[in-house]
Amino acid sequence: MVSQVPPNDQTTLPLPAPRPRQVEGLLEGEVVRITYESETTGFRVLRVRVDGQLEPETVVGILPAAPPGARIRATGKYGEDARHGRQFKADTLLVLAPSTLDGIERYLSSGLVPGIGPAYAKRIVDAFGEKTLEVLDHAPERLRDVAGLGQRRVEAIGRAWSEHRLVGAIMVFLQSHGASPALATRIYKRFGAKAMAIVSQSPYRLALDVWGVGFKTADLLARSLGIPVDSPERAQAGVLHVLHQVSERGHVLQERELLVTATSELLECPLETVEQAVECLLEEERIIQDGTAIYTLQLHAAEARAAARLLELLGDGSLLKDVGRAVAEFKRTTGLELDEIQRHAIEQAAQSKVLIVTGGPGVGKTTIIRAILTLFDLARLRVALTAPTGRAAKRLAEATGRDACTLHRLLAFDPKTGSFKANHLQPLEAGAIIVDETSMVPLELADALLDALPKTARLVLVGDVDQLPSVGPGAVLRDIIDSGRVPVIRLTRIFRQAEGSSIVANAHRIHEGEAPIGALGKGEQFYVLERRTPAEAIDAIRELLTLRIPRGFNLDPVDDVQVLTPMQRGPVGAIALNELLQAELNPPHPERGEVRRGARFFRVGDKVMQLRNNYDKEIFNGDMGRVTSVDGETQRLVVRFDEREVAYCDTDLDELVLAYATSIHKSQGSEYPCVIVPILTQHFVMLSRNLLYTAVTRGKKLVILIAHPRALALALAEVRKESRQTRLAERLKNGA
Repeated sequence: MVSQVPPNDQTTLPLPAPRPRQVEGLLEGEVVRITYESETTGFRVLRVRVDGQLEPETVVGILPAAPPGARIRATGKYGEDARHGRQFKADTLLVLAPSTLDGIERYLSSGLVPGIGPAYAKRIVDAFGEKTLEVLDHAPERLRDVAGLGQRRVEAIGRAWSEHRLVGAIMVFLQSHGASPALATRIYKRFGAKAMAIVSQSPYRLALDVWGVGFKTADLLARSLGIPVDSPERAQAGVLHVLHQVSERGHVLQERELLVTATSELLECPLETVEQAVECLLEEERIIQDGTAIYTLQLHAAEARAAARLLELLGDGSLLKDVGRAVAEFKRTTGLELDEIQRHAIEQAAQSKVLIVTGGPGVGKTTIIRAILTLFDLARLRVALTAPTGRAAKRLAEATGRDACTLHRLLAFDPKTGSFKANHLQPLEAGAIIVDETSMVPLELADALLDALPKTARLVLVGDVDQLPSVGPGAVLRDIIDSGRVPVIRLTRIFRQAEGSSIVANAHRIHEGEAPIGALGKGEQFYVLERRTPAEAIDAIRELLTLRIPRGFNLDPVDDVQVLTPMQRGPVGAIALNELLQAELNPPHPERGEVRRGARFFRVGDKVMQLRNNYDKEIFNGDMGRVTSVDGETQRLVVRFDEREVAYCDTDLDELVLAYATSIHKSQGSEYPCVIVPILTQHFVMLSRNLLYTAVTRGKKLVILIAHPRALALALAEVRKESRQTRLAERLKNGA
């Protein structure tokens, strides 16, 4: 959809004089009603009364919002639809000011401006007549003259009208350069009143600052705005975009040569052009080079600060006494006898300001945490227990009988500033911090924790280093261990409580590169089903979720079962499996309705996952919940995350995906009563031992592998850890 007039002409153009309607390809008239509209796609069906005609015409196309009462001017052509008959298929549409008092009244009462309903719209039009829109534009304070409109309502109407006018101008401006209505709304939400200026002057900022906007979209807008393909600005934007993509894949840095090559391929431009862009960005201090590596400023600072703070902690020796007393007290209160390695862990916690405890399932990490807590209690240290996610923090609290919270809550994240209130100027009030599931902690969050750690505090990092690293940039737990600078307690012995678990036993077999052993009998914990094709695997997943698991194990197929797959795409990827499982487990229901977002449908009862950190809603990447209500008309829904309900409007829905199935990467730090894991040869690009290990260790009561024997062998043979480009370990080794 392309508009053909400047944006400032969008709403209050002078009332147009009547003109003949017989001009080929042109239609002008007043919107009577909206038959259908999708803010996602921008597709709308309008009924428009053309001057001189009794019956309204049907206008269809990807169009800007045109409320009832508004006049429109559209270009396009008439056609016949087999089902709906004669339609004007619009290529462009311009929203004009209403030309009649009745039109102005309906325009104002259409819901565009909260606070103006039919009654108030009539009073306003009665008071100002044809000058109503001019008053709203230039003198909204005059609304105080309208009976019943108090000062607060007048101010609210003025703000809402200004916002409506601004959004309308942005819509026309962006659509004139090929953007969609949904994109225009997201841009306005991100930049507010500055949106027009930012898009005009720096269109490539959209790819970095507006979630869900790719470089290609920003590039098309830039080209439409007249920025040439060989401009330095485009090359610099390409470098920043590639560096941003690198961080989204978990890397902290990128080697300069690889960065230049990747950017050159993206922009289809010479390497020399990209080299010049890199030099310019370095001179302007928008990126930083350290050796042969290029960093964003934020990640370079985070890595350097984290290393320096860890080294500072390690250099400050502080010995705690009463190790023997702590061991005895722990035995007295729990009845548990600590073995040699566990006693060594207590001794290390007493001797070192920083300690790492790592190991797989069933090896006693929780026991170590409880024993260290006994030591810290005897030393009268105030201890904070924390974890990266809400679920992990809840499990930590249940295991220890103490309060635990997320790292974001511990550090008092402020969504208004995008920063943490706790820092080196306002450190945490704690003598010791114990962090569980540390493998999930990305670099910037680790940096924030270390920054807020009091100089006298102790730090215990607990996690399974053999799991996949964090979703965000960095591999903090792995890097600290690899540096050799921090004491590490590696737990390997499986304790009696876990010895009977086939899940624990098979997790350790996988860790050693051995094939898992599946059971045959009913009531077992671990099964391996051989399936060789995607169709066979899909049929098995369907049967398990709809019949065998609910009947044989008394588990709810939505609440208790999670399908974990190596990939997002493909016939046995998360996207395709979610469509299948939603149809099987939560089909459409006429009384409950649904909300559509692109090709996705959300219904009451759907299991969903948050895709990005949303600090305003205090919902984070990977959080899972259930949809509790939907409103198809307003495209809104509500999701319950644990004990909280969170509302989503139409422009927020891009942050949600169905979560009956999810990628193994997204499952980090979570546990489920049952997991189903398809492993096929189609997944070969992603297959590795630690990927399979991570998936299997997510299950608490039941694990079912649906595997092609060759794919399983490939996964077990691939011993690589997920590669992350970082230099934290190197900085720690070198003492800087």
